[in-house]
Amino acid sequence: MNQRRFIPLLLAAGALVGCNTDTGTVIFEEDGSSAATRFLAGVESEGYSRVTESREFIFPEEHSTHPEYRSEWWYFTGNLGGEDGGRYGFEITFFRFALAPELENRRSEWAANQAWMAHLSLTDAAAGRFVAAERFSRQALGLAGSTSEPFSLRLEDWSITSTGPAFFPLEVSAGSDEGAIELTLVAGKEPVENGANGLDQKGPEVGNASHYYSITRIPTSGEIRVGDNTESVSGLAWMDREWGTSALSRNLEGWDWFALQLSDGRDLMYYRLRTDQGEASPYSSGTLVDEDGNHRTLRPDEVSLSVSERWVSPASGAEYPVGWELSVPAERIHLEVRPLLQNQELDLTVRYWEGAVIATGTAESPGLSGRGYLELTGY
Repeated sequence: MNQRRFIPLLLAAGALVGCNTDTGTVIFEEDGSSAATRFLAGVESEGYSRVTESREFIFPEEHSTHPEYRSEWWYFTGNLGGEDGGRYGFEITFFRFALAPELENRRSEWAANQAWMAHLSLTDAAAGRFVAAERFSRQALGLAGSTSEPFSLRLEDWSITSTGPAFFPLEVSAGSDEGAIELTLVAGKEPVENGANGLDQKGPEVGNASHYYSITRIPTSGEIRVGDNTESVSGLAWMDREWGTSALSRNLEGWDWFALQLSDGRDLMYYRLRTDQGEASPYSSGTLVDEDGNHRTLRPDEVSLSVSERWVSPASGAEYPVGWELSVPAERIHLEVRPLLQNQELDLTVRYWEGAVIATGTAESPGLSGRGYLELTGY
């Protein structure tokens, strides 16, 4: 919920985020662990549209920007296999944040009311290596931004670009000294809305919601480099798309988000919102997509979660629940979810755990397996 987050996932308005008007650099005034949650609280909402009712998604138009809202993101993750047997994971997310509802009339070519951030993370299971990088820029001088025809996202030398008249195929290019991806994503399953017809309510307050949809199976191929190791890869990606102005209630501490592509052709997304009392919010939610693309909402009382494995980051000292038992009894889904690597913490301007996972069916779901991504914030 790459509110992720997020979530994926990350800036907050007002007291959390400032913008240096000389450089366009985003300045965080909180610890990175809380920033991932607070940016969705929407301290400043005056002048922006808010999500208060369902929306009929129209494609491919919805893939483009919605600048009337304060923030939005395009979130891609994937599990890939190499020709030499390697197993890899990737995440690339572009975030747009409005600095003001309108662009002031200024002579400076640096003038902009939009800031952009992008995250890239790569997992190489065989090498036991995880790398992450980020980019920032304001939407000026062609440094960052988006187009709709053809669709494109760019932030300096990172880009996601459509090469056809429709949204797919997409060419994804991003990298740093530690790793890079050059991938082609082609059409798979159709988009599905999350929540109530695309209105994903995350608290009791009016407007604390987002418009949210997912594309849960996207055939993917290309090259990945982690360190000095470059390999041709193929597999499946997942896309989450979300926008709004204020989504989360102030009493939420973080979230645990799962995106799983199962061996029987089904795809499962579920996020558990955690309150500052450590309890699951009743506004936790999910979506189950069948092999043919039909989907239904998962209520929190339908999903059982328990922690089976924890990992303490040597870099930040944070303790993350990286292993889980996840069940949806009504759908005969009983899974053990484990990380491809324990250390998949992005210790960037925003700190959170986001990593590739494998799922194995228990005795109640023999033969069921899956791959996917797990996101943990607020730890």
